[in-house]
Amino acid sequence: MCLNYKPLFIAAAALWTAACSAGFLGLAPAGDRKEYVQARDLYNSGRYDRAITELTEYIYKTKNVKRREARAYRLLGASYEQQNNLSKALEVYLEALEFHPKNTPLLAAAANLYQQTGLTNRSIELYARVLTQEPNNLDALSGQAANYSAMGFYSKARQTYDRFFELNPTADARHRARYAETFLRQRNFENAFINITMALANNDQNPDFWRLSAYARQGLGQPQEALQDLEAALLLAPGRRDLLAQKALWLYKDGDYKNSLATAAQILKQQPDNQLAQFIQAMNWYRLGKKNASKKQLEKISQADTDTFVGQVAAKLLTFLPQK
Repeated sequence: MCLNYKPLFIAAAALWTAACSAGFLGLAPAGDRKEYVQARDLYNSGRYDRAITELTEYIYKTKNVKRREARAYRLLGASYEQQNNLSKALEVYLEALEFHPKNTPLLAAAANLYQQTGLTNRSIELYARVLTQEPNNLDALSGQAANYSAMGFYSKARQTYDRFFELNPTADARHRARYAETFLRQRNFENAFINITMALANNDQNPDFWRLSAYARQGLGQPQEALQDLEAALLLAPGRRDLLAQKALWLYKDGDYKNSLATAAQILKQQPDNQLAQFIQAMNWYRLGKKNASKKQLEKISQADTDTFVGQVAAKLLTFLPQK
């Protein structure tokens, strides 16, 4: 007996086509694939509201929970991130992980959001899950290193950064700057300066890199060079009050009371009730012989808010000043 295989082949092909159309065998139906591509195009063109609508419909319409749906969840979460709706983005990622607990892009995305919202322990846990599967995942390595640094585990952070730099020697300068900061936190000013100088060699347009360099130079006993680096930071970010306050404090420390006073005035022009600037102003007035003005300023600070550190210091200093 001779079988005719042609009808069997046609039947098998028909079954395969039907299976694919229905999403069987883990493949998204053809129509759903098209919908996903449309949503992706909306995202890429910056139309995040539309992308969210399309992706939400896509995810809850199809019964497929395989790789394509994981990508759809990732894109939906990213759309919410673009709108700065981090809580909703995290909700999307966590729901997706119920279906795809080992999906590393989803794990990394959720870990990053936990990091941004200060939930460092949860971020560490999820990045660890990524690195268990993909030990050389660069996003997870850099993210985990930043987590360890935030927790004060500076040596562990550097070990993780070392692995990251080994795999990615041309990494963005911001990673080298974060590496430098781990040394700075432990008062290892020499290595902090070496590494922040490497960061500046790749990008000298970031004011925070110059700020870190200034702190390292100050720690190395180079006050003039530290002020120069701080000036470089201020050229890039003229209105930053934290940089102006640091400059005013260092000028006061160096005995340059008039320039310290002028720098504090720049802060007060932007923010008249800035306690730290008012305090710096009071200290400079005292050194310049304007003791009554200094005392009145300290009284003003201490009465305005006794709960702040500056307010408490001002109140303490008043006890050492003559009452009349």
